[in-house]
Amino acid sequence: MSIIKTENLTKVYKDFWGRPKTRALSELNLEIHKGEIFGLLGPNGSGKTTALKLMLGLIFPTTGKVSVMGKPPRDISLKSKIGFMPEESYLYRFLNASETLCFYGQLLGLKGKELNNRVDRVLNIVGLDRVRTQPLREYSKGMSRRMGLAQVLLKEPELCVLDEPTIGLDPIGAGEIKDIIQQLKKEGTTVLFSTHLLSEAEPLCDRIGILYEGRLITMGALTDLLEVKDEVEVKVREKLEEFYIRTIKNRDTSHFSK
Repeated sequence: MSIIKTENLTKVYKDFWGRPKTRALSELNLEIHKGEIFGLLGPNGSGKTTALKLMLGLIFPTTGKVSVMGKPPRDISLKSKIGFMPEESYLYRFLNASETLCFYGQLLGLKGKELNNRVDRVLNIVGLDRVRTQPLREYSKGMSRRMGLAQVLLKEPELCVLDEPTIGLDPIGAGEIKDIIQQLKKEGTTVLFSTHLLSEAEPLCDRIGILYEGRLITMGALTDLLEVKDEVEVKVREKLEEFYIRTIKNRDTSHFSK
């Protein structure tokens, strides 16, 4: 079953006068299946964030189509099923972790014991329970990323979309985020995340898609993409040496003699 499907998805940003300025994404065709971890790879500026925003309905495509769980991405019924962590998490810096999650939980319609239990659970998952009363303005970059992930997990989404989830994290913190992503898959959650590092995707992804200059270069299981197929090795050194020696022997060297 396809959770996300795009057909010739294209986004061209225009200038003030409506003239085409930047083609951020060109004819993207991909399918993301239920329960898998899919990595969208590519260098900075390759169109990863644009693709994610189109799939979430945050921006409109220039041409092409995208469906999420069989519906248009701007369908309001999808919003409770999707968790999104942008590359930069914008947090209320004067609130602490518990207050922040309680605020977002109330927006989700959670209250009372259910809200408190869920806040406790996600803070434990992301490793912020010990600093839950510390104002967010005192959080490091890595702690802020964890807080952004806690917001995503609070609604227990069917689909998690994570834009560069390990950016700004030290190796230990990045490893913990990867463990969380793997746990989400075990619980049946579909995870789509972007990264510019192959090393981040390799231990996690069932499949990857590689974007370059707005185009999908290749897509498939990482093991298949890394496998060298139909390799042919030709050894010619000995033959070249024989040819060289024979040429020297047959060369007319009389003009060198005095």
